[in-house]
Amino acid sequence: MEFAYSPRCQDYLDKVRAFMDAHVYPNEATYAAQLAANGLERWQPLPIIEELKEKAKAAGLWNLFLPESEDGAGLSNLDYAPLSEEMGRVLWSSEVFNCSAPDTGNMEVLARYGTAEQKERWMKPLLAGEIRSAFLMTEPDVASSDATNISCSITRDGDEYVINGRKWWSSGAGDPRCKIYILMGKNDPDAVRHQQQSMILVPAGTPGITVVRPLNVFGYDDAPHGHMEVRLDNVRVPASNMLLGEGRGFEIAQGRLGPGRIHHCMRTIGAAERALELMVRRAMSRVAFGKRIADQSVWHHRIARARIDIESCRLLTLKAAWMMDTVGNKVAQKEIAMIKVAAPAMALKVIDDAIQVFGGAGVSQDTPLASAWAGIRTLRLADGPDEVHERAIARMEMKRLSNEG
Repeated sequence: MEFAYSPRCQDYLDKVRAFMDAHVYPNEATYAAQLAANGLERWQPLPIIEELKEKAKAAGLWNLFLPESEDGAGLSNLDYAPLSEEMGRVLWSSEVFNCSAPDTGNMEVLARYGTAEQKERWMKPLLAGEIRSAFLMTEPDVASSDATNISCSITRDGDEYVINGRKWWSSGAGDPRCKIYILMGKNDPDAVRHQQQSMILVPAGTPGITVVRPLNVFGYDDAPHGHMEVRLDNVRVPASNMLLGEGRGFEIAQGRLGPGRIHHCMRTIGAAERALELMVRRAMSRVAFGKRIADQSVWHHRIARARIDIESCRLLTLKAAWMMDTVGNKVAQKEIAMIKVAAPAMALKVIDDAIQVFGGAGVSQDTPLASAWAGIRTLRLADGPDEVHERAIARMEMKRLSNEG
């Protein structure tokens, strides 16, 4: 594995960093002010995001995540990883570059598995940043960590499918720009276990859809994006909205979640990097009991451990990205699972230490630390909880040793 970034990656990285310095960091206060000013109208797009999107598009920093489409930058997973890390330093900045979840995963699904008609109707406006999307998989009535438990039904009725069920943690469904859902449901309970599920396109606003409520994350509602509970009562969509074919839901999910996990992990590493910078600057600037906090030995340990842990997670994540590019997602599944466990745990520890050195300010809105901690804590559950990935890692290790005799 080559550890140096490719010339193309370095060029994009320099541009993303320059854009963040010129346009994103200076507008963090503007973002917060506009969000607060929305008040009861919080479920509306923020003007600063739309303004910065146009700047990013004009700078050629658009759809950087999508390697398989002529509409993207054509970067490999390995080349995109450090760009995603840089965006992760500010939680909302990925949207500025049209590189935010769940749109990235949904565009990848449409790019890989969509028909020409589906791509024209949904992928094209998503790539242009004209609309947003949601991914409906998790359900409140079953243990969704085992996706075979999914009970939302998809039933064929002539030239249509009828959908019934409840979904929650449907990220993005609260945004008024959200026009399309990708929904995973069960179409054949009698089929082989991993061929019972399908994915289907459901236009937002279709009769029978009720967006019940936003779900808060440690008190944050993440407006205007939101994580919504959604009820579907006899929702009818054309049969042509089925993705790839009946019973192919798990196949699509595996293709979608691999790159998505890389993106989550790199953004998480970016958040940890920023937390470490804030921690060090605060420790060097504050005096307690007659000397700088930075001169207390406990902070030497915390700062050193943060640097070691960030570097370790970055290298493991880059290895996973490199393997995805060279040998494919299936062969890289153990490395993908490892980073999905390691990166959020690492970042939560670094952010927690940063909160500690800031004292009361660390848990307030005066730093990005509290919201970063809340958002990243969800990643120990999203895209599969830690325990599911650890189970997979352990089983692969046991299989490897069994094969070796």
